Amino acid sequence: MYAIVETGGKQYRVEAGSTIQVQSLAGDVGTQIELNQVRLLQGDTGLMIGQPLIEGAKVTAEIVRQGRTRSITVFKKKRRKNYRRTRGHRQGFTKLLIKTIATA
Repeated sequence: MYAIVETGGKQYRVEAGSTIQVQSLAGDVGTQIELNQVRLLQGDTGLMIGQPLIEGAKVTAEIVRQGRTRSITVFKKKRRKNYRRTRGHRQGFTKLLIKTIATA
């Protein structure tokens, strides 16, 4: 059984027992969260496609880690104007362990 869920403006294919890395979600390590935006569900009963979401379906996950990705360099320059700006950025992420996938 697998599902496609949406969080942080992106869609992820999840199965029970798998881990995914998504954009930062509020919560401490070890807390349970529910992902209610289920777009597609493949199970024993067949394929269910939401229009745009499946009513009553939810995915339960546990927060395994809160962290930040590697640093990237953001560099701006305008030629012949002596304008240069350098900045770094580290995007926050949340690592989730998928526990269960439930239908309505």
